[in-house]
Amino acid sequence: MRDIRIGIDVGGTFTDFAVVGHSADGTTGVLEHKTPSTPDEPARAVVTGLEELVAQGIDLAQVRAIAHGTTIGLNAIIQRSGARVTLVVSAGHRDLLEIGRARMPRSFDLHATPEVSPVPRDRVVEIAARLGFDGVPVAAPDRDELDRVARDVRATEPDVVALVLVGGFVDPAFEREVARGLRARLDGLEVVAAAATWPEIREYERGLVAVLEAYIHPLMTGYLTDLQERLSRLGLTAPLYITGSNGGTLSVAAALRRPLETVLSGPASGVTAAARTLGAGGRAVTFDMGGTSSDIAVVLQGRGALTTGSHVGGLPLILPVVDVNAIGAGGGSIAWIDTAGGSAALRVGPRSAGAVPGPACYGLGGVDATITDAYLVSGFIAPEHFLHGEVPLFRHRAVEAVAGVADDLGLPGRADEDERAVAAADAVLRVATAQMATELRKRLAERGHEAADLTLVPFGGAGPTHAALLAEEVGVTEILVPGAAATYCALGAAVAPLRSDFARSLRRPLTEATFRDVRQVLDDLLVRARAWIVDNGAPVEASVARVTADMRYLGQAYEITVPLTEGPLEDAVELTTAQVVAAFGAEHERLYDFSDPTATIEVATVRLAVVGPEPVLPERRRGAADGTGAAAERRPLRWYGRWHETPVVERSVIGVGGAAVAGPALVEQGDTTVVVPPGWAAAADEAGNLRLRKDTP
Repeated sequence: MRDIRIGIDVGGTFTDFAVVGHSADGTTGVLEHKTPSTPDEPARAVVTGLEELVAQGIDLAQVRAIAHGTTIGLNAIIQRSGARVTLVVSAGHRDLLEIGRARMPRSFDLHATPEVSPVPRDRVVEIAARLGFDGVPVAAPDRDELDRVARDVRATEPDVVALVLVGGFVDPAFEREVARGLRARLDGLEVVAAAATWPEIREYERGLVAVLEAYIHPLMTGYLTDLQERLSRLGLTAPLYITGSNGGTLSVAAALRRPLETVLSGPASGVTAAARTLGAGGRAVTFDMGGTSSDIAVVLQGRGALTTGSHVGGLPLILPVVDVNAIGAGGGSIAWIDTAGGSAALRVGPRSAGAVPGPACYGLGGVDATITDAYLVSGFIAPEHFLHGEVPLFRHRAVEAVAGVADDLGLPGRADEDERAVAAADAVLRVATAQMATELRKRLAERGHEAADLTLVPFGGAGPTHAALLAEEVGVTEILVPGAAATYCALGAAVAPLRSDFARSLRRPLTEATFRDVRQVLDDLLVRARAWIVDNGAPVEASVARVTADMRYLGQAYEITVPLTEGPLEDAVELTTAQVVAAFGAEHERLYDFSDPTATIEVATVRLAVVGPEPVLPERRRGAADGTGAAAERRPLRWYGRWHETPVVERSVIGVGGAAVAGPALVEQGDTTVVVPPGWAAAADEAGNLRLRKDTP
């Protein structure tokens, strides 16, 4: 292979690699690889995997770029194991993080406790500095005030400092100047200014951006520096990119300046791969089912939906990220009996058996029944074929564990352990699927989508195995299983374009006069975007600018994000007041089924995304049908309370243009098993994906 791009996704159990490059015949191909992760030293697994790829014939001299996703920052926030941060805030706002939005985590739980702040109150220092609503300083620190604040900060012995000033978003230069003054007095200690980092309205959320940025900055700096040194010693000279939470990538230098942009990069990469696979007109819901949880995201017109309302470690994050939602259990989630209220009810998750000891069928000491054990008991997966046959499974251990669930439930009339296990496995899969379906319907309804209008794209090790169960439950009639589902996030990293997001709040009623302010903000963002894309090594002429705005009717509590225009980054953005008004009305109508052309509209925040050229998507072209596709074997499959003697088909023998494989059938493709239920059929498309369609009357 030549002109290679390597995508890497570091997970808790495995580190995945997708190698995309040109083959000898000029086509673009992909090679997948997995190696065990090393949680104590993540960079070691990355290097080990690359060395294994070299042993398979990959020439590092042909590598043009490496894109790498990591959960290091995310884990640090969740585990509260980041840097020692001191927060500097405007006088009178010392309890900014403690008060937050003054909401209970759970409205009806009187014992609920708030999330632990990453900055305790004794490391918050006040400063006499703030701006008014019009950008005029209400208080500006003089030299004595800066000297006093620097002394107080130094006394807290921080690793890094975060700064947030009331009204700072109106004029980020004011806050940037205060940060510069503190930095000079703190011997160059890093000071992260909130408004300079993300100038959006709402002090609490903007302050958290600065705090979390500071919180993971030393950790990410150390990791990325160490990784670059290891790759250099390996002989790699290709540039290293980091996958972003927005579905794109950014250079290491950009990631070091704003490491928070990478905190949700892992889940976002899978959505990026799905968007590229589906193409410009694609409408789908992705279903990423791993060992601990299942996540969904919506893809419309070939793009993953973004949100500015996500949470990280229980804390709100207003940066644009791919809108991924956890909807249920994963393959290692444990089935248990809830006896609250005096009756026994079956529950699945959220507790997981993890990789060690793992599900009972792993034979590593686990005794709790999991979804994977239920798969094995029901015939969804085969003990001898799991993960290319490299991980043996023990059905008798799964039967023993799942039969225990039946005993706890008091299922009557089944003396045989295997029969009890089969009945309980049915129940486990139905309960898990119902949990997922409930959350999926809710998330889609919140965004104005119907599940039946979307294609289901499953990935992760368990996604294709569980996809048909979920599709039947919610009414989806088409499933697209990628060619390498288990390494799909790594593929997304390899084909993700450079991308960065910029925003600026201004809070203006929309009139012809105030539209000049909107234009000025947009022009400023375009200047920053062009500079960013050049710094990250992409040509301006091949890059795209996407403009949106957060808008609302005057008096509404929250805004909606409205798409405005998209075009080449090098061109001037043509936008009029009438176009903005019409776009807002159309989006409000779509979401809430009404609009009011007489009401005053307010523009809260202008947003600009800059997207570089997209790398070539690998062509996983299948050969023409060769008359094979016959079952390699048959085994019993339990589907909704009935056993079916089911053919097992190797994925590699399903060619393009051949007869569809009618369900019930099991399609094994090494890294996962695809269940084709009764009433469905599976066929290969030219891109190497497996498409399942339900027979409709």
